Amino acid sequence: MHLPPSPFPRLPIIGHLYLIKEPVHRTLDTLSKTIGPVFSLRFGSSLVVVVSSPSAVEECFTKNDVVLADRRRFVLGEQMGSSQSSMASASYGDYWRHLRRLCAIEIFSTSRLNSFLSMRRDEVNQLLHRLSQNTRNEFGQVELKPLLKDLAFNNMMRMIAGKRYYGEVVDDNEEAKHVQNIIQEVMSMAGASYPGDFLPFLSWIDYKNFKKHAFVLFKKLDSTWQGIIEEHKSGEARNSMVAHLLSLQKSQPDSHSDVIIKGLMSDLIFAGSDTSSVTIEWAMSLLLNHPRVLKKARDEIDNVIGQDRLVEESDLPELHYLHNIILETFRLFPATPLLLPHQASADCKVGGYDIPAGTLVLVNAWSIHRNPAVWDDPTSFKPERFEGIEVETHKLLPFGMGRRSCPGSGLAHRLVGLVLASLIQCFEWERITDEKIDLTEGKGLSMPKAEPLKALCKARNVIHKVNTGAT
Repeated sequence: MHLPPSPFPRLPIIGHLYLIKEPVHRTLDTLSKTIGPVFSLRFGSSLVVVVSSPSAVEECFTKNDVVLADRRRFVLGEQMGSSQSSMASASYGDYWRHLRRLCAIEIFSTSRLNSFLSMRRDEVNQLLHRLSQNTRNEFGQVELKPLLKDLAFNNMMRMIAGKRYYGEVVDDNEEAKHVQNIIQEVMSMAGASYPGDFLPFLSWIDYKNFKKHAFVLFKKLDSTWQGIIEEHKSGEARNSMVAHLLSLQKSQPDSHSDVIIKGLMSDLIFAGSDTSSVTIEWAMSLLLNHPRVLKKARDEIDNVIGQDRLVEESDLPELHYLHNIILETFRLFPATPLLLPHQASADCKVGGYDIPAGTLVLVNAWSIHRNPAVWDDPTSFKPERFEGIEVETHKLLPFGMGRRSCPGSGLAHRLVGLVLASLIQCFEWERITDEKIDLTEGKGLSMPKAEPLKALCKARNVIHKVNTGAT
C-alpha cells in the first residue's frame, strides 16, 4: 500500500501526537512544507491524512466526494448525543440527507432567510445604538468582541426561538447567560483536542472526567432546547425555525421529531454564532490596519447608498469592494482553519496515494489560503486581488467544499456583509495608538483573535436613521 509520506519518528502508542502543538493549523502547515501537500500521521492507532493543496482538495471533493462524506464518531459528540441527531456530525446516509434537505429547504432557502431579515436588521440597529451612545460628538473607545458576540448569538437565537434573549446589558437575563455559558463550554471542549479520541484506554478511564463533563453539558443543553420546543407548542405563533418545523411535525412526526429539531438547533447555534462574530472582528482589525482600504470601502458605500438612509441587505450585491474585503478576510482568517474532519468510508486515492477505509482526512484551509503557489503575496491584505475574478472553490474554502460543505454560507454572507457595511457607514474608525492592531490568532475552534479588538469610533450623521424598536 502506497501511503502518503509521514514524519519521523513515530513513537510507540501515541504515534505522532507529540508533534501537535497549538495552533494546530500552523503546525500542520509547517509539516506540509517539509513533507509535502499530502502527508500522513498516526494519532494513536488512527491513520490521519492531511491535505494542504488545492489540487488534492479538488480530488477529495469531486472524485472522492461520496467516499469522504462520512464523519468520525468523537467522544464529545457521543456524550453530547449529537453523533446522529446533528447534521454536522451525522454519518453519511439517508438520515444525513434528510437533515441536509431540511436545512436547504426549510432553514436556509432564500424565502426563509428573507423571512428573518427584519430580525437581522433590528440586531444590527441594536449594535449601532450601543456603539453610538458615547460616540455621537467625539471619538470613544469601544471593545467590539462582546458586542459582536451578543449580536451573532441573539440573531441565531431569534431565528431559532423567535424572541430576543437580552437587551443592551447581557447580565439582565439569566436565561441568556445560561444558554451562552453552555455554548461557550461546549465550544471550548470541542476546540481542545481530546487524546481519548485516539487513545481508547484514556476514554475507558474517562481521562480528566471529559465524558462526565460532556454528558452533564448535554443534559443542560438538551433541557434548554426542549424547553424552547415546549414553549412553542403551548404558546402563541412565532416566526422561528422551531415554529416552522413543529408545523411540519404535525403531518410528518417522524421526519420532524423533537430530536431532529434539537439537533438542528445545535447545528445553527454552534456553526453560526461564533464564526460570524469572529469574522467581523478580523475584518475590522484588518481595515484599521489599512486605512486606505477602509476609506475606499466607505467611499463606495457613500456613493452607492449615501447618508440619507442605512445600508440594507438588498444593497450588498452593489457593494463590490466590500464583498472583496469579506473574501480577503475569509482567506486570511477563515473561521474554520481546519475543515471538520472527513472519514473515508472505503479505500480511495488522493494525490496518487492510497487512503484506506477508516482514515481521517483533515483539510488545512488556512494553509491553502496562504499558499504562495496559489496566491500572489499571500500574507498581505489585498481586497483588490478579487476584482473581476471568480474564485475557484478549491482555492478559497471558508465553508468547505462538496456535499458536506456548510449549508449556511448564504446567511453568513448576509450577516457579515450587513454588519460590516453598517459599521463602516455609521462610524469613523481609528486605532487607539499608532501601533498596528495585533493580528495574532488565539486558541479556539473558530480561530478568534488572541487580543480582543479595541478601537476608537465616532458616529457619523447617518446614525440618526437608526431605529432600535425590536421587531
